[in-house]
Amino acid sequence: MDITLDRLRPGQQAVVTDLGEDAYLKERLMVYGMVPGTTVSCRYRSPDGSVTSLECRGSVIALRTADMKRIWGRC
Repeated sequence: MDITLDRLRPGQQAVVTDLGEDAYLKERLMVYGMVPGTTVSCRYRSPDGSVTSLECRGSVIALRTADMKRIWGRC
């Protein structure tokens, strides 16, 4: 099932399928190794839900929910 990554809850994983249309965001994510086919794992979500940390290729990165709504993955 394809979902946007903002729908992941702590402990869930997804395989990235699309990084969206925003060239700046796409470039930033690719620097961290998040490319289509990469498995990401939701580690933590802030209490207000505005920031989520994802584990990607052994690193943990924090993304705003607004940015995560542009990234698609398959559960």
